[in-house]
Amino acid sequence: MGTIGFANFGFSLKPTKQNLPVTHSVVAASKIDADSEENVRVLGRRSAILSGVSLSSSTMLGFPKEGLAVVKQGLLAGRIPGLSEPNEQGWRTYRRPDEKSGGHGVGWSPIIPYVFSVPDGWEETPVSIADLGGTEIDLRFSNTSEGRLFVIVAPVLRFADYLEDDARIERIGPPEKVINAFGPEVIGENVEGKVINSEVKEYSGRKYYQFELEPPHCLITATAAGNRLYLFSVLANGLQWKRHNQDLKKIADSFRVV
Repeated sequence: MGTIGFANFGFSLKPTKQNLPVTHSVVAASKIDADSEENVRVLGRRSAILSGVSLSSSTMLGFPKEGLAVVKQGLLAGRIPGLSEPNEQGWRTYRRPDEKSGGHGVGWSPIIPYVFSVPDGWEETPVSIADLGGTEIDLRFSNTSEGRLFVIVAPVLRFADYLEDDARIERIGPPEKVINAFGPEVIGENVEGKVINSEVKEYSGRKYYQFELEPPHCLITATAAGNRLYLFSVLANGLQWKRHNQDLKKIADSFRVV
């Protein structure tokens, strides 16, 4: 949090001859002009009103000493929600908010938004830099009884320096090269012998590589856009997969870069 500086406006707390308390005798001997007295009353009321606004604003925000300065900062705290309301089937759509920050090593350039769908009950969870994928994990979701997912958004300059700002997954390489290179970032070990199915699909002119790995059961959707590679990963243990594999496949298949 930034430090708020307070300027010195020249007010002094040390009494001088000019601001010593006025005695009752001096007040009695002084005649206050009626117009001046009215002005004092008006200014006093205005000061009280402004003080009340500042106090009430700061009290509502829980920071009674910071006043109105916390209003703007308070709006920036926490995660930015991106989930829609459930549809008739009880599914929600997540769209990465345009306001969400994120750079991941490419000069903090904007991340092209992505969307996916999850059943009602899946919620966003905090991202830790200690996770596999480190600081390149952009988002995590989970449901304790069904599974979990996360999105890795990595700069393509990590993999090739000729892709510029309009990367396509097919220019990074064929499916085998992509899963061998990036699969370990998802499951934490070599993927050799673990890929039981792979497909190439195309939506709106963009290709998506889809992989199914086990164990632990994992569905990975990979694509590229702008100057970034996107890895959308859905993971489940044996019981979760047995009970919810159809929904988990639907989640994995819903990922799109927009």
